[in-house]
Amino acid sequence: MNSEIDFAVAFSAPEKVKSDTLICGIYSDHYITQSTADINRAIGGQIKKVIDGGDHSGKVGEVKWLYSVEGINAKRILLLGMGDKVSHTLVEFKKSAKAAARALHKSGANNALLSIPALLTVENEKFQRLIIRAFVESSREELYKYEINAENRVKNSKNKTLKITISPAERSQLKTSREALNEALAIADGSNLARTLGNLPGNICTPSYLATKTRALGRNHKSLTVKILTEKMMEKLRMGALLSVSKGSSEEAKLIIAEYSGGTKKELPIVLVGKGVTFDSGGISLKPGSKMDEMKFDMCGAAAVLGTLQAVRDLKLPINLVAIVPATENLPSGSATKPGDVVTSMSGQTIEVLNTDAEGRLILCDALTYSERFKPAEIIDVATLTGACVVALGKHASGLMSNNDKLAKDIITAGESSGDRVWQLPLWDEYQSQLDSNFADIANIGTGGAGTVTAACFLSRFTKDQRWAHLDIAGTAWVQGKDKGATGRPVALLVQHLINRSKK
Repeated sequence: MNSEIDFAVAFSAPEKVKSDTLICGIYSDHYITQSTADINRAIGGQIKKVIDGGDHSGKVGEVKWLYSVEGINAKRILLLGMGDKVSHTLVEFKKSAKAAARALHKSGANNALLSIPALLTVENEKFQRLIIRAFVESSREELYKYEINAENRVKNSKNKTLKITISPAERSQLKTSREALNEALAIADGSNLARTLGNLPGNICTPSYLATKTRALGRNHKSLTVKILTEKMMEKLRMGALLSVSKGSSEEAKLIIAEYSGGTKKELPIVLVGKGVTFDSGGISLKPGSKMDEMKFDMCGAAAVLGTLQAVRDLKLPINLVAIVPATENLPSGSATKPGDVVTSMSGQTIEVLNTDAEGRLILCDALTYSERFKPAEIIDVATLTGACVVALGKHASGLMSNNDKLAKDIITAGESSGDRVWQLPLWDEYQSQLDSNFADIANIGTGGAGTVTAACFLSRFTKDQRWAHLDIAGTAWVQGKDKGATGRPVALLVQHLINRSKK
């Protein structure tokens, strides 16, 4: 059975609302909020009995149902573990939110009330806004289900819709709560688009498919225009680095450019560049066969940029944004680029291709050079670029490198408030010499370790005159094992950063 989930914001007293389910928070030190304490008294102390009896510890994500409660208008109560009251974090809250969504979905409930005062100890309006965002985005993520023909699915009786109403602490907070909900829904939809694009198999999600999907984003939206460059057009622009990657494939590469105009004409745009290798075999430098199927995820940077573009469009943010996606396959064949080949980038810099599996930086460097024509206020590229980043940071944080400290701090701040965190790595000149080549201006891989940093150093050669940041999402773009699939990261981070920029 497929699951739909809808949200609304309304101010109400939790003990008076008619609902299938009322959600109440329990902390690990057995602490409950004043609102939950009031509910406990109304139902004859049942919540306290559960806690005192050791049937709920308050551990993050722990759930327990109370049925046939009398004294309130809700049919049942979902006790939700919130963790430690003092050290409770946004990341932990997201875990609790996912547990609540999972429990509600399994229960068959049609609706539920999430009363902020019954859940949180903090009534700060700014924090509540973050919590609403986190709950909605995490719930949507938990109930996301990949379907290869999802866009063609017609709603039917087997599609259950769960409605969750969120009630803020004060009536005066309704406006900001609704704004938070709108942001959350746009981010959740954008993240789900990124997940679905990432999960699609490489024989469906080709460069041409990405181009078609981007055109669809602009359809019936005057603020969004889309242009697709063919290989012949790229040849005229002398994009030798990008085209060197597509040479081994029968699928033609595309350079996808989408311009969103939400700001004034004088306002300089922000440019997002997303790596779009729709399947990466490694080329002549062939990858090991084990887990090569996961290389369909090598376009998750592109997917995140398109998901962000959709969210910005839906939120009608007052900014100008350009999304650029260099899209190609990387396959071995008689016409494929070979290790030792020298190619000339759009910037005029020559590149010795020492490893054809370091292809992402080759397509990105030409896209970064192309982005300069928009005279951008800043450029952020997003790429599943290096296995070294997975070794360094694992799956929890994306790698961040930048030539501008202010931009880096802005991205870190957006990551913390969205719960989609990054960790900054150095971009020191000392690393640049590791890219020296005897036969070209630069080699496409470095020597002596620090693979994530040297990859960023490579890209920095093409952004010297720009305010630029690089996000390596190799460890965060997808998960492995039984839950294998794209995560939709870092859509939440990017949208938050753009929301922050729009308010400035």
